[in-house]
Amino acid sequence: MNPTRSSKPPVRFTDAEEINPFQLLLDLHDHAVARTPESGRVAVLTELALSAAVVSWWTRWQPSTIHSALRAGADLTDIAKATGLDAGEVVDRWRRWVNVQTRLDIGGRPSVDPVEVRAIEGRLEPGVVQ
Repeated sequence: MNPTRSSKPPVRFTDAEEINPFQLLLDLHDHAVARTPESGRVAVLTELALSAAVVSWWTRWQPSTIHSALRAGADLTDIAKATGLDAGEVVDRWRRWVNVQTRLDIGGRPSVDPVEVRAIEGRLEPGVVQ
């Protein structure tokens, strides 16, 4: 447990969201393994708070990982199977992320290379890209 965190487990999303994302995964695992049906209200609320924070964190990170998979040469079908999403949803999530990333200015350059984005778009199924 992180010494700067409260010793009490979080029972609210806002508290769980303050935990390092990787620590969240560990805490959720440890909590889920130790919880029993008799654990009570606080244990169940803790599991809900931790899992909601994990889902929120991962939802923000997933498009970046989709982009990494596309850069690595993975095709849309494989990414859809890996995420459990249909191909259209994969592209929608990636597209929303790319639209923000290509507008970000970091030292005079976008955070994602527009040339690379166009190359990826060229590999995607034409009927899926908007």
